[in-house]
Amino acid sequence: MDKFIISNGCALRITDTRKGDKTILLLHGYLESLDVWEDFTKLLSKEYRVVAMDIPGHGISQVMGEKHSMSFLAETVVGVLDELEIEKATIVGHSMGGYVALQTLRLHPERMDGIVLLSSTPNPDSPEKIADRDKEIALVEGGHKDLLATTAAKNGFATENLKKMQDEIIFLEEQVLVTEPEGVIALLRGMKEREDSNELLQNSALPQLFILGKKDNYIPLDKAEAMVAAHPQAKVVWLENSGHLGYFEEPEACAEAIKEFIK
Repeated sequence: MDKFIISNGCALRITDTRKGDKTILLLHGYLESLDVWEDFTKLLSKEYRVVAMDIPGHGISQVMGEKHSMSFLAETVVGVLDELEIEKATIVGHSMGGYVALQTLRLHPERMDGIVLLSSTPNPDSPEKIADRDKEIALVEGGHKDLLATTAAKNGFATENLKKMQDEIIFLEEQVLVTEPEGVIALLRGMKEREDSNELLQNSALPQLFILGKKDNYIPLDKAEAMVAAHPQAKVVWLENSGHLGYFEEPEACAEAIKEFIK
């Protein structure tokens, strides 16, 4: 059931299954909302308490200023844990949600049982990626946010999965259309200024899991393999038939990887 709370001064929509000795906190990606986790939560909630939140600026959570830094978002995550009286959680971050999880690890490692980077990376934005984000900001500022809907959703899936994922593509396109332009821009600005988190992970004793799609259009296989090689301390699960949206493309395998990691 959806409910609204105030965390770090921001009005947020969250969901909470409430039951379970251990908690999983799900953080969605860019141009998404907590609604993407509805079916996935059911695969986890028999064994764990599952909390999801609309990251500020997306879904129907509040937009707080012109830039949502990763530090602001991390403090908001901790505020959710405080509000729900959760001491620690395993934080699962998809794509942008992984960046928020990493900053939470940097600022509040004591609030985490583990970190799962789901189609996400500890690398900072490259100059080329920063330029791409600036183009998206200009596009949204120019009133053309709808153009993001037609490209982002399809690019998230492996090419071979596009036909069977038509309903999910329509759903994700709708997610973009209902997101406030100011929220999109605030998060783009925050993402392009985030820190390099490779050393953070390498030096952390926190249990770490990478879940990566072998057919990801955003994190190509060669870059994913290089990331894995740089982090021998992390457990790795490859989704053989997934792109960037493994929780849609191979939900059972994705959920099982998280459950085994926690166990």
